[in-house]
Amino acid sequence: MSFHTLESRSIAFAAMCQAAYLVDKIASKGICPDAVAFNASLRSIVRTDSASPIDIFGGHESLKLGYQTVVTQLDNASGNRNMQVTKYVAGLMALERKLSANPGNLNLLGERINQVNRQLAHFEIDDSNVLSNLDSIYRDLISTLGPRIQVNGNPAYLQQEHTQHKIRALLLAGVRAAVLWRQIGGKRRQLLLSRKAMVHQTKQNLLRT
Repeated sequence: MSFHTLESRSIAFAAMCQAAYLVDKIASKGICPDAVAFNASLRSIVRTDSASPIDIFGGHESLKLGYQTVVTQLDNASGNRNMQVTKYVAGLMALERKLSANPGNLNLLGERINQVNRQLAHFEIDDSNVLSNLDSIYRDLISTLGPRIQVNGNPAYLQQEHTQHKIRALLLAGVRAAVLWRQIGGKRRQLLLSRKAMVHQTKQNLLRT
């Protein structure tokens, strides 16, 4: 079954936006505003053999925050676009292109994700040990590809190690979503040429949450 559909791409793009939104809030407020969305984003990193795009994220309810963010970002009628989220999503797409052009890093990424899966036999996805591991994967295999994503926020929070781990884990989840987006036919120009269709589909997805 092919998942090269607008519905599937709207799911992958919402996952990118969800990760970016959570990065912005954690960096600026120091706390995660939605634990369900946070955990779903992180779990998507280790779900590498799911039957469909929506299964990667555990269902539409887990992407509700992402869908809401897409509508805010793309629906001109809202007028509430968050430019930090826009910047982070663009950065995630740029890193995905670098990663996909580097087979060596892709292979290493798969091996490191398998290690995380083994950890999950003993820890929850949001445990500090797992977050530390996800953080190191992002630092070792993704951020070195460049260009680095500069996260803006409150220095008092950004200097905390646990906050840094959460942010890098979410950026890794965002790159994972960007990889999925590309795999099912997502292209940046679609966000300009098919914006209304994307917003309409995302609103339909929201009805399923």
